[in-house]
Parts: sequence; structure tokens; C-alpha cells
Amino acid sequence: MTKDVIKQLIAEYQQKVVEVKFQTRNYPIDKQLNYVFTGLRRVGKSYFMYQIINDLIREGHNPNEILYFNFEDDRIASLSLSDLDLIKISFEEMYNVKPVFFLDEIQVVEKWEKFARRLADQDYRIYITGSNAQMLSSEIATTLGGRFMIQQIYPFTFSEYLVSQGINMSDKNIIYSHKNEITKAFQTYFQYGGLPEHFGLTDKRAWLSNLFQKLFFGDIVTRYQVRNDFALKMLIRKLAESVKQPVSFNRLTNIVASAGKKVSTDTIIDYLNYLSENWICFGIENINAKLAAKMSNKKYYFSDNGLLNLFLIDPNTTLLENLVAIQLHSLYGNEVYYYQNGVEVDFYIPEKQLAIQVCYDINDELTSKREMNALLRMNSRFENLKLMIITKDNTDTINVNNHIVEVLPIWKWLL
Repeated sequence: MTKDVIKQLIAEYQQKVVEVKFQTRNYPIDKQLNYVFTGLRRVGKSYFMYQIINDLIREGHNPNEILYFNFEDDRIASLSLSDLDLIKISFEEMYNVKPVFFLDEIQVVEKWEKFARRLADQDYRIYITGSNAQMLSSEIATTLGGRFMIQQIYPFTFSEYLVSQGINMSDKNIIYSHKNEITKAFQTYFQYGGLPEHFGLTDKRAWLSNLFQKLFFGDIVTRYQVRNDFALKMLIRKLAESVKQPVSFNRLTNIVASAGKKVSTDTIIDYLNYLSENWICFGIENINAKLAAKMSNKKYYFSDNGLLNLFLIDPNTTLLENLVAIQLHSLYGNEVYYYQNGVEVDFYIPEKQLAIQVCYDINDELTSKREMNALLRMNSRFENLKLMIITKDNTDTINVNNHIVEVLPIWKWLL
């Protein structure tokens, strides 16, 4: 790639990033640190970069200080490590300033991390996006040497979705003054998730299906050279069906093999890692299990309800628990667990001493008794837990044997 082409792209990108429309997202960023933004494809990582760029300009930075480069631009042929230096040199010939680097989807350049580390060592400020968690492998983390903060970008929260739909979230009485609008908007968010590009589309399912094909064939089958793509697809379908229950490596192996494609447990473990590395799924462990069982008998969730819903026939109860999992994972990362010891409690957050059951409807007496009993038995072991049941529509505060259980509809809990 020639300098003239690079300079043309730099000038074009500079114009674009100050004109693009974006919705402000509330991720805390220290402008004195370097960042790698990671997350699912189409989740809005590039737009978060645009937000930072516009913040810098509003704070007094000259637009000519911004070196934004999109490495997935279809006009760019495959790049090498030396091309990264050429981008830096071309910019310095255009502008006599020290740039702030915004390198979008840089993982397509092999050994990019060496260039990023050198820039950091030279006290440049750098922001990087990438859609593949191999960017954060132990080797790359060692090369970056602690000079970068890792920030995962999640699908839009329900609050952010409401803002995108024109609902004023600064209204302190919003739950009461906009209840009908909120509950109507929630049904769309519940079914189709929080990936912002489909918000204005009529056929959201078609968009999500196309995205999944890109993730499946482009990011997993091709990248990892998966030969048994039928087995991988069967695994994804089984994970979707099993969202509400723990599932072991051996069970997944047997289920996939029963569909007619022999597969080893090691292969299933590899496939699960691929799904995790590309932010399609994430797992949570049983807080009560020994180490081996923690790793091999997880509950798996999808990173977005819209993607999960592609695989479900009767989705409501599954989508409900999955959405709770997404919210908790975005708040507490890997410090979210489930509890299983005679009874099962869906979520446990040690940091908050919070135990949560998810139940679509607790109006049935037997259902209510079962959910309460599980929470109380868990509380008898941990003591002084905050107990909660998240439902689709129920609201209540229940006193059971002097223990308070708060019951909330999911839309209100999300807010």
C-alpha cells in the first residue's frame, strides 16, 4: 500500500469521524491511559471510538491530531507490520503534530501488538478495537506489558435502548410517567436484543441471521479452520436449548454425536472456547462446586437476546433468564455464579451478597413455593443474602419466615 493511498484514507477518515452520529455510552475512560475495546461484532466499538474522538475535540484537541484508521475497509488489501509504520510516517508528513491513534479492528494485521507496544513506549495515546479475543491471549498480553486497559463493550442496555427510541431517561419518574411506552419498547428489546444497527430496521430477524452467518462462517469456521461445521452448529443449538440449566462437556459431546457426527470431548471444549473468544456465548460456574466441576459443568448464555432467539421455538422463559445473565455479566464480569446443592439458584453475586431466581410467572402457588424454597435454603448456608425473584410482569415484596424476598418485573429491574 502506497503513502498516497494511506494519506487519502487518513484525510477521509478524519472528515468522517467528526461528522458521524452516535449515541453516548457510559463507559468510564481515563484519557491518560491506552485502551483495547473488545466485544461482539456490531456491538458499537467503532462508535464508542467516535465518541472519544468527539470528546477530545470538544475538550480542545485539534481534529488534525486524530489518526483514525479502519483496518477492515474493503479498499485495503492485506497489511503487514511494516504497513503500520507507513501509516504513522504518512500521518507525520501530513501534519506536524503528535497524533492520538485510533486503530479500528487492527487484529487483521499479524503481530500488530508489537507496533502498539512500541507506540505506548514512546508515550503515544492509543485506542484499539478488535472483535476476536485472541487479541487478549497470554502472548499478546505479555507483549502489551500492562500498558493497555481492556474494556469490553456490551450490547445496548435497556436504558440505552430507550434513549435510542427517544424516551427521556433523565425523568426521575420515568417508570410511572412513561410506563406504557417502556413496556412496549421492552418487548422489542426482549426479543431482538441490544445490537444497535437493527434498531431502525423492519426485518430485525433477517439482520440478526445475516450477522450470525458472518460470525459462524467468517469468525469461527474460517478463522479456526473448523472441519466439522455441522457439529459446531449442533452445539450452538444445544446451548440455546440449555440456557437455563448446567450442562457438562460430556453431555454436550454425546448430544452432538447422537445427531450423526462423531466428535470428541476435546473438540467440544475447543468449540466452546471459540464461541467465548468471539463473544457469542459466555459461561458461569457453580459457586458450590469443586474446581474440576466448576470448569466442566457450567451454565451457558448468549451475549445478545437477538442472537439467542434465532434458535428458539418457545423463547420467553429462556430469553428472560438470558437477559438477566447479560445484565449481570456486564456489571460484574466473571464474578457471577449460579448455586447448586440440592436446590438450584440461578444467579449469585458474592460482591453484593445477592441471590436471584428468574421465573417467568410466580402466580402459580407451587412455582412460587419452589423458587422461595431454593432461595431460603441457599440463604441458610450463606446467611444475610439479599433475595430477589425477577419475573416478566410480577411485582411484590414477600416475607417468608422473616426473610424478605423482593419480586420485580425484569423491565423495572433493568432500569
